[in-house]
Amino acid sequence: MRTGEEAGPSRRPRRRAVARRVAVGVSVGLLVVPLAVAIFGPFLPHSTRDGLPYSPEGLLGTDGLGRDVFGLLLVGGRTALGMALGAVVLAYVVGGVVGLVAASTRHRWLDEGLMRPLDVLLPLPSLLVISVVAVGWRASAMAITVAVAMTNVPTVARLVRAAALDAASGPVVEALRMQRESWFAIQIGYIGRSVLGPVAADLGTRITLAVFLVASVNFLGLGLSPTAPDWAVSVSRNREGLLLQPWSVLAPALLLVSFTLGFNLLADRLVHRSRQVVTA
Repeated sequence: MRTGEEAGPSRRPRRRAVARRVAVGVSVGLLVVPLAVAIFGPFLPHSTRDGLPYSPEGLLGTDGLGRDVFGLLLVGGRTALGMALGAVVLAYVVGGVVGLVAASTRHRWLDEGLMRPLDVLLPLPSLLVISVVAVGWRASAMAITVAVAMTNVPTVARLVRAAALDAASGPVVEALRMQRESWFAIQIGYIGRSVLGPVAADLGTRITLAVFLVASVNFLGLGLSPTAPDWAVSVSRNREGLLLQPWSVLAPALLLVSFTLGFNLLADRLVHRSRQVVTA
């Protein structure tokens, strides 16, 4: 028969495994709900009939313009999350290529020519740059997406370059070049794989920052139209009626917070698990 001291340590790994599964389940739930609303929401039936401002009619009431809050939630996530995720993808495509080329080139002038112009962009306040672009191209989702991406390109390029330097200057790359492997096979097939760990660790913070920047521009009224169903626009437009109809502000705000929190928790868990696999 086991004593309490013998049974205690044997239960600890089991409790830790249960706690890890619960943490992963919570993070996935926080991420999936707003993501599913953004993807499938526009295809679901919802009310388009206007009513009285800040009325309790409908599932979540109406906003300051008398529109159904639940219907706005279903269609507003496509811009709120789509612009941020599109900006991050564009930033990694442009910054990743620049960083890989700068790390693997044998010509110092090319390295300097690629990285120094980006260093000039680093000190510029991201929100100020995006606001100027948003004012110049009023209510253009594409312009805001490109602006958010361009503010992230310098840091992404520096991250990829730093992570790829060791692999790019190693003997494996020289052997691949002697075998006359294509540039694409070397950069993506070998050097690109060496930066996956740092990129995965950076991804959670990068997406959170993009969501914050897009939401900030729209909240300040510098981005999309004030009548757009975007979640951040809804928070900004209805904040004066918070006491009259709290769901017109709380519902879109909770979806934004849920997405960023869930993505960060899940990214941290995946990075931690990958580190355990590497050390094992």
